[in-house]
Amino acid sequence: MTAPASLPRTTARLILGAFLLLAGISHLTWNRTAFLAQVPQWVPTDGDFVVVASGIVEIVLGIALLTLARRRAQVGWIVAAFFVAIFPGNISQFVTGTDSFGLDSDLGRGIRLAFQPLLVLWALWCTGAWRAWRASRRG
Repeated sequence: MTAPASLPRTTARLILGAFLLLAGISHLTWNRTAFLAQVPQWVPTDGDFVVVASGIVEIVLGIALLTLARRRAQVGWIVAAFFVAIFPGNISQFVTGTDSFGLDSDLGRGIRLAFQPLLVLWALWCTGAWRAWRASRRG
């Protein structure tokens, strides 16, 4: 059984869950074109499929963060892995100079790159995933 989470961790987990849920919904609705601009040209499948699939994954992950409190550490690792998996799209946007989401300069796109690792850390911290892993290593 997972140890109870502190109020700051729980609040951060719920905020991250809501963020992912809303981002996933926007993949499927009003921001589809902006997300499509972030799919790297080297991805060997239709960009629209990638946008829809990643949107569905974000919706599922958002719901999991909001509802699966007893599985939050496992969900945290999955969310962190998702953030790592989509990082090449952010790198591609920076390298190709693609404008999307109001990121119309190298500085703006570079700042976004710097925040991606923070999302990984946020997922691991707010779910207690890193703490649970360390505790399991101690025996």
